[in-house]
Amino acid sequence: MTNTMDIPATVTRLRRTFDSGITKPLEWRHEQLRGMRRMLVERAAEFDLALSEDLGKHPIESKLTETGMAVGEIDHTLRHLKRWLAPRHRGVPLMLQPASAKVMLEPLGVVLVIAPWNYPVLLSLTPLIGALAAGNVAILKPSELAVSTSVLLARLLPKYLDPNAIAVVEGGVDETTLLLEQRFDHIFYTGNGRVGRVVMTAAAKHLTPVTLELGGKSPVWVDDSVDLAAAARRIAWGKFINCGQTCVAPDYLLAAPAVADKLAPLLARAIVEMYGATPATSHDYGRIVNVRQFHRLATLLDEGRVVAGGQTDEAQRYIAPTVLDHVAPDAWLMRDEIFGPILPIVRVPDLDAALAHIRAGDKPLALYAFTDDTATRKRFEDETSSGAIGFNVVVAHLGAPDLPFGGVGPSGIGAYHGRRSVETFSHEKPVLKKPLRPDTLRLVMPPYGKAAERIIRWMMKR
Repeated sequence: MTNTMDIPATVTRLRRTFDSGITKPLEWRHEQLRGMRRMLVERAAEFDLALSEDLGKHPIESKLTETGMAVGEIDHTLRHLKRWLAPRHRGVPLMLQPASAKVMLEPLGVVLVIAPWNYPVLLSLTPLIGALAAGNVAILKPSELAVSTSVLLARLLPKYLDPNAIAVVEGGVDETTLLLEQRFDHIFYTGNGRVGRVVMTAAAKHLTPVTLELGGKSPVWVDDSVDLAAAARRIAWGKFINCGQTCVAPDYLLAAPAVADKLAPLLARAIVEMYGATPATSHDYGRIVNVRQFHRLATLLDEGRVVAGGQTDEAQRYIAPTVLDHVAPDAWLMRDEIFGPILPIVRVPDLDAALAHIRAGDKPLALYAFTDDTATRKRFEDETSSGAIGFNVVVAHLGAPDLPFGGVGPSGIGAYHGRRSVETFSHEKPVLKKPLRPDTLRLVMPPYGKAAERIIRWMMKR
């Protein structure tokens, strides 16, 4: 836990570091990224243990979805950072010639990253990778709900990265509230919309730009043009990995009745294939983060006909991977993001009804459609709005660093990953250079005469 009295001093110390210019050279940025990579590789067993304690994650799942993805993001950034930072030359209109123009990326300054509990390593470090690659200093605020991971990050990051440029502030609401009272040059928040509004309100006081990675009810549509067994496996995998506690997990499934009749038992079979007949004894299946979340989810289990799962164990924070069929579109669990291992099937008459249902709600963070029909895919692209679309795949777009990741409307503001991360944490500074001789601008300076009139007439005719 961080002493709240230390927070303003920490921000001041980091700002002094940034003002010194030490973070701007490319080599410093590379050193931080290489240090973070060493930390993840050398301390892999400690991260596996922390993630197991916090979320019951299997070590392989931890590497696939947390530390391994962070290493991949680092490697991608190290390979391309020099090119990303190179000034980009721009054209100059004839009126301003002779002149040259370019856009350069300038680090913003002191950045605050507020991370969530559901992927406490990946969603702490991926924004930090972008912030440091862009040449900023940063404060990381890990989630207090993922205690073991928070403690580990606070202990290791200062050992592997420049402690004068990176700080970790642990704690809960009090510490976060005090952090938000400070002046930052960018705030990056991942979490729910309610707290996102609090962050945005606090940032407005200092006119601080924000990136908000929020969530929403990400739908998945399935039609009869695809292999339903293969679709069921992919949907079940994306839904139940990390015990359903994934911001881009399929939140609910839309299908026509004939497809739903076939798909429901295939989803049940896919669960058995992945986690066995008794997922409670599977080392591959995680746990709900805390008892409060457990109780919230347990109240949703009677909202439809149970096709698979439904079992719970409060002492183990266990909720079985559950599929509910014949869920009403206006059911309670269809109001807010589920964020747990419960997949409702909502039966709709046809594609038109499915698209209308999606458009009637908030714009989701992701939207998935299992269809091989080109016209159907085009309709999803043209008639819906979401942070991302996945055709015949769920969740996997997170693993493509060249695809910007972010929401739209209530599901988020801004995007990151790969080059977009560096741009998010940079100011795109335009630079125009024009010689004093020949002084072509005199032609349009007062007193206005015939020459200026001819130039304006020529411009208007083009």
